[in-house]
Amino acid sequence: MAGKLHFSLVSPERELFSGEVDQVDAPGAEGDFGVLAGHAPFMTTLKSGRVKVYDGGRIVAFDVEGGFADVTPEGLTVLAEKAVEAAV
Repeated sequence: MAGKLHFSLVSPERELFSGEVDQVDAPGAEGDFGVLAGHAPFMTTLKSGRVKVYDGGRIVAFDVEGGFADVTPEGLTVLAEKAVEAAV
């Protein structure tokens, strides 16, 4: 499905990322998952791991420690207990 996904990554300290992207991969507590534009809504807890954000040829990564992911018709929001930008 063509189109962009709105993605927002927020930690208790600040918003680390907000923008329109192609895909986001995240470490769900019940297994890793990927989200594209038009994904079915769901909510899950996150385990510690890496969130990868894909936009064209650019990849941005964040290491997260727990939190929640919420996929809605408006996009994906990750509320992380702790998150830092990581080298890809």
